[in-house]
Amino acid sequence: MKLAVVGATGMVGTVMLEVLNERNFPFTELLLVASEKSVGKKMSFQDKEYTVIGLQDAVDQKPDIALFSAGGATSLEWAPKFAEAGTFVVDNSSAWRMDPSKKLIVPEINATSLTKEDKIIANPNCSTIQMVVALAPLHQKYQIKRLVISTYQSITGTGVKAVAQLENEYNNVKGDMAYPYPIHRNAIPHCDVFENNGYTKEEMKLVRETQKILNDKTIAVTATAVRIPVVGGHSESVNIEFENEFDVADIRKVLHETDGVTVQDNLDTNTYPMPIYAEGKNDVFVGRIRRDESQENTLNMWIVSDNLRKGAATNTIQIAEYLYHNNIVA
Repeated sequence: MKLAVVGATGMVGTVMLEVLNERNFPFTELLLVASEKSVGKKMSFQDKEYTVIGLQDAVDQKPDIALFSAGGATSLEWAPKFAEAGTFVVDNSSAWRMDPSKKLIVPEINATSLTKEDKIIANPNCSTIQMVVALAPLHQKYQIKRLVISTYQSITGTGVKAVAQLENEYNNVKGDMAYPYPIHRNAIPHCDVFENNGYTKEEMKLVRETQKILNDKTIAVTATAVRIPVVGGHSESVNIEFENEFDVADIRKVLHETDGVTVQDNLDTNTYPMPIYAEGKNDVFVGRIRRDESQENTLNMWIVSDNLRKGAATNTIQIAEYLYHNNIVA
């Protein structure tokens, strides 16, 4: 198993290496790949020193699997080149997600659709992943009709520049700005760029990707995405209207039994999900589970997950694990 991590020096790439180590991913050879400016850099992993190589060098070495987290433009240019060399590419950018010829995979939901022909596999947006992990079993049982989503997203979703901006503002130091406004002691209702309909790309990802992953375009989805000054993970308030009546106790039971979900919902002890406790963990945490008393067949939930983990690195590696354990990759 020859494994390449493309974008190894970036924020998500670094977390990918942590997760690969924790999950004992069965590679025999590891290629750490990055842009030209990082080629030649030394990185240590599992008590071994690696030299970062360039993209063409990595293609020439024909890895079995390449985990991409290097941005959409890089993925559009290089993922096909790896695929042509016989590599399975699992891409963490938005480049291939809505391509009808590419599968958008959350392993707990739809990994069984993968075949040997799927050389480029899309990893969904971080906000979408954590939400659909919790929603998929409920959709199967009660049929989701409509979702109203408000997100409270970590600055780590923007990258190292945003983390530096928050730290600089916290320490009253002038520096580069990742956002058009201060993020310290602020909330910015602007994640990614605005589309013509007045929604941001992040908000529309929640709409389009949810429908694709759950394989149901009849689900109505509307979203507002907000950036807040936290680093631990993304939080989401999700209002779910079902076609069918439900029992809240049964909702809890279904979620308790769902792989990758941890229910934290005890009002007597003030137990509910928070990003400060989700950081560094791979699960999706669900709480504040309650009936919406303003209309029939509707539920409110609060969903939190580390966006660099399940929202990016962990989900990507789980896809690679599925390819390996199911003999899809040779």
